[in-house]
Amino acid sequence: MTVATEAGKPLWTPSAAFAEGSRLAAYMAWLRRERGLDFKDYASLWQWSVTDIEAFWQTIVDYFDVRFDTPAQRVLDRRTMPGARWFEGATLNYVQQVFRHAGTGVARQRAAIRHAGEAQPLADISWDTLEAQVASVAHALRQMGVTRGDRVAGYLPNVPATIVAFLATASVGAIWSGCAPDMGQVAVIDRFRQIEPKVLIAVDGYRYGGKTYDRAPVIADLVAALPSLTDLLIVPSIGSDITVEPRVRRHAWADALAHDVPLQITAVSFDHPLWIVYSSGTTGMPKPIVHGHGGVVIEQIKLMALHNNLGPDDVFHWYSSSGWIMWNAQVAGLMLGATIALYDGNPAWPDAGVLWRFVDEARVTMFGAGAAFFTNCMKAGVEPAKIADVSRLRGLGSTGSPLPEEAYDWVYRHVRSDIWLVPMSGGTDFAGSFVAGCPLLPVYAGEMQCRCLGAKVEAFDDHGRAMIDEVGELVCTEPMPSMPLFLWGDADGKRYRDSYFDTYPNAWRHGDWIRITPRGGAIIYGRSDATINRYGIRMGTSELYRVVEELPEVLDSMVVDLEYLGRESYMPLFVVLREGVTLDDALRETLRARIRTALSSRHVPNEILQVHGVPRTLSGKKMEVPIKKLLLGHAPEKIANRDAMANPECLDWYFAYAADYLSRTTQAA
Repeated sequence: MTVATEAGKPLWTPSAAFAEGSRLAAYMAWLRRERGLDFKDYASLWQWSVTDIEAFWQTIVDYFDVRFDTPAQRVLDRRTMPGARWFEGATLNYVQQVFRHAGTGVARQRAAIRHAGEAQPLADISWDTLEAQVASVAHALRQMGVTRGDRVAGYLPNVPATIVAFLATASVGAIWSGCAPDMGQVAVIDRFRQIEPKVLIAVDGYRYGGKTYDRAPVIADLVAALPSLTDLLIVPSIGSDITVEPRVRRHAWADALAHDVPLQITAVSFDHPLWIVYSSGTTGMPKPIVHGHGGVVIEQIKLMALHNNLGPDDVFHWYSSSGWIMWNAQVAGLMLGATIALYDGNPAWPDAGVLWRFVDEARVTMFGAGAAFFTNCMKAGVEPAKIADVSRLRGLGSTGSPLPEEAYDWVYRHVRSDIWLVPMSGGTDFAGSFVAGCPLLPVYAGEMQCRCLGAKVEAFDDHGRAMIDEVGELVCTEPMPSMPLFLWGDADGKRYRDSYFDTYPNAWRHGDWIRITPRGGAIIYGRSDATINRYGIRMGTSELYRVVEELPEVLDSMVVDLEYLGRESYMPLFVVLREGVTLDDALRETLRARIRTALSSRHVPNEILQVHGVPRTLSGKKMEVPIKKLLLGHAPEKIANRDAMANPECLDWYFAYAADYLSRTTQAA
């Protein structure tokens, strides 16, 4: 393996042994041997995978021996988005794909989950124990009356019980939906109320940053706000006393684990809903996105095995909140027989080296986190190789936001000079990745190695033309199996179409700026729309507005998230106040506290500014994207048409503010 720091030179090149021993190389050899398909390089393999998409996805099913209880009638009914139907007639269950790796005899004592936390020493859960716990909780859910299609909501942290609860729910054919307990109750209620869950599985509290947080009052509010609930299952953590309405039956986690029964797995159709996750646009409630068993299974097996090189000998840790799609991606490691390693707690407490020591102690071979984690380590002066044994690590993943070039350099200087750095970018929306790593290709600073197999990703200009080596809208022009089945409650599909297909007909617009490099790599520059993306956790601006504008002092507001590659994350909140009210420190702190409590601490703005008006279109829409472009340095005369505005007079203030902001950031750089 080689390391170089000159511009344009690779920071890392795979050795012959690394490339030839990869799961991607084995897959290509299988294609050559079993299908007569011989590809000279990754580029030609990718081109085939996005051209003959039916053949490609069938090979993923065949190569990884994805087991259907009944066979599919065909791979794909038609190449349309939305509306493509994959593997019609096939039945399976996500959980079946997990426990095929449990093995027999002594193999069942291998670690399936390795876990630790701020108050929890390292411990293992074997495949045998995991299967027994899933079987028991599934039996308890059936006793509560949960059947195929019912929703089970989890208000749980990143601990083994959450994985048990999810797998138990899926095994019954019910639909899982989770939120992390550090989310404020307004954000959680806005999500769960839309899906009308039958059962809530909730933790009584959690520990973070050396502090204990009691969730009993929030759980009581959740139960009161969710009339569909029939049962509440409490997972103990801090021993809090929980009192809820008597209409809901209460159950103890210990009782749910006490059933000595075999695991019963309900076979469901390929497109039967597996989970509901949430991603927010700029208007309305959070989008409840429904993904199917089959689509998730084959997308995540492909991603984890071929692009992350993950297999049964690996220990896989991706630091994540249980409410982030990377939690779902980490669980997918079980479908490849890997041991997944969970850490529950603050990644910077008691110091910024805590996760690196966990990686050492847990014997992790593949470690990932949000890009902000690595940049924070870099800024804190952490040198992982000096505080932990990182020799077992063969891969280091990053996602959630763009990883700047200087962070690449920090990894190769302070983690290991011969490590494979695997940044990737995808989304909650389709539970997968569009661009990711490739064990056959070099790593270049600031660049993701490749477009993923089966993902026809392009950079589009405003006229829908594909570009190379220019920044454009990230689009996907062919369907993928893990694209949403539908949005919950969106009976006519309008919200689904408006969310992803409103700009380019028949092409999925993801909402990111991307540049495809001439060598086939990709650089993500940040969000192209107004969605907030703070530290990898996306939230719609409308959620923040609802919290802010409930204050009687606030007449109107606008927030802009300036996450963009190469710049510090910065999010200003502009507020229009009632006549006679001045934005002072007390009101600023009230606003911050409301956002922190109702949403999360991640979504507290960097700065709050009083303005005379929020720029709006003639139809009344807040002009978040034009103001975002202005603050990113676009020319003022190009960001807005005054004739198409309801209040063009307010723009001059924003022009002056942008000039000052850009001057300050340029000087700081």
